[in-house]
Amino acid sequence: MGIDTVNQEELRQRFNPEGSQLRRHQLRMLDMLLELDKICQKHDVPYWLSSGTLIGAMRHNGFIPWDDDLDVEMMRSDYLRLMDILPHELPDWMALQDNSTDPSYFNHYAKLRDRRSFLEERINYDRCLKERGIYIDIFPLEKQVRWVHILSEKTTGHMYKVWRTSKNDEKSLPKVLFIFKFNQRWVYPVLRCLCRMAGSKVITSGLGIPYHNPRYEKDIFPLTTHEFEGHQLPVPHDSDHLLRGIYGDYMQLPNPESLKPHIKSLEIYE
Repeated sequence: MGIDTVNQEELRQRFNPEGSQLRRHQLRMLDMLLELDKICQKHDVPYWLSSGTLIGAMRHNGFIPWDDDLDVEMMRSDYLRLMDILPHELPDWMALQDNSTDPSYFNHYAKLRDRRSFLEERINYDRCLKERGIYIDIFPLEKQVRWVHILSEKTTGHMYKVWRTSKNDEKSLPKVLFIFKFNQRWVYPVLRCLCRMAGSKVITSGLGIPYHNPRYEKDIFPLTTHEFEGHQLPVPHDSDHLLRGIYGDYMQLPNPESLKPHIKSLEIYE
């Protein structure tokens, strides 16, 4: 699998040649990923590359040449354990970002942040956060009934709408955080109970995370490894089947004109 060396080099020269800001951004994310991998191996926390990062591994043996983010996934039980571990293991130049470490953060997944950079996201959701450096996303997954997860998405939809349309952040942020904490403390425990009673075998992103593409244990476990930027890193057992179930023919390159970067501006400090 993957694309041939000639086409790969053409894409690299077009989108992320060595020394370009995007390539420096990618290499900083790679540094963070390798630190995370080291910690996860030390504490036996299973995780795997996901979404566009997994497509990059399978199609390019590294980053998709134009990609400016990095995603990993793990089961929620491992995620909760990792959240307790990371504050004690991360190097000084990295920070864990969730609602416990950054009171203005309201996503139901965590980020690792690089403290040697500063970025602005195009959607501007990060404007009140304490940590604003280059990041990688860590997504928890859960076994759920699909309609339950879609319901959880609706419970967070209003939260994002309030923040997206805010004209006074000092007034809007408390409303957003109230919805976040109410869902986290009351709504989601009830929904998880319903999922346990239903005995769902479908795995999706954690409650409140706005992605509900189905995954299955047989495609994920046991984990294997695949080359990513010269390193062997964890990927699902049958990444090809998993990716085709979510994205269709993921080996087909998209139209370059349709590409939309996540980042509005970026400063990288040496």
